[in-house]
Amino acid sequence: MSPTRHAPDTESAGPRRHLALLVPLGVVLVAGGLFGLVYTGLATLTSMLVFGWLLLVGGVVGLVQALESRGTGAFWPAAVVAALNIAAGFVVIRHPGESAEAFTMFAALLFLTGGVFRLVGSAVVRGPRFGWSLLQGAFGIVLGLLVLFDWPRSSLYVLGTFFSLALLFDGLGLIAAGVGGRGAAGPAADPAPGSGTGREAAPEGVRHSGARPSEPDQKRPDS
Repeated sequence: MSPTRHAPDTESAGPRRHLALLVPLGVVLVAGGLFGLVYTGLATLTSMLVFGWLLLVGGVVGLVQALESRGTGAFWPAAVVAALNIAAGFVVIRHPGESAEAFTMFAALLFLTGGVFRLVGSAVVRGPRFGWSLLQGAFGIVLGLLVLFDWPRSSLYVLGTFFSLALLFDGLGLIAAGVGGRGAAGPAADPAPGSGTGREAAPEGVRHSGARPSEPDQKRPDS
């Protein structure tokens, strides 16, 4: 038995194993997204706590890197940014509700200003995608106004809805990548035994008795 016969199975076992891990991770994210869409208030507080811890950990890492770069021109800017991240992380973790209100106001203003700029830009330029840009601008303005008119009560569900939708679509993407990748990484079919190069072997009689059509017929000597 040839030792290289099972090489494709061995090489593809690793990628298939890693791709198989994407499916359960995607299922967990989809479940978390659906749960967050049902309990948007809890999802909002969770997203604020996650964001606060990310700021805190990132600030600590940035401070360590700044201390390692002492004596250089990048020390003070890195130290100031790290200190601001640490302070913001503490504030968000200690006051997640008030932080959600502030972030919701910022998101509403972002939607509103982005919609206005997109609406005015599409009306001035009038490019090939004029109708689509006009619709996007109007949608951004309406969304921003709806969030602002319902503020601060809208802070209980706006961020949680966005966070849950992000989890849901990320989970669906991981499931699709895991299922499609496992099918694409399947082992190639082994060649038939005794074929050598993988081509179909011709019968013994045909292989030895067939004429070569590419050679011209030899002239027979006149009798």
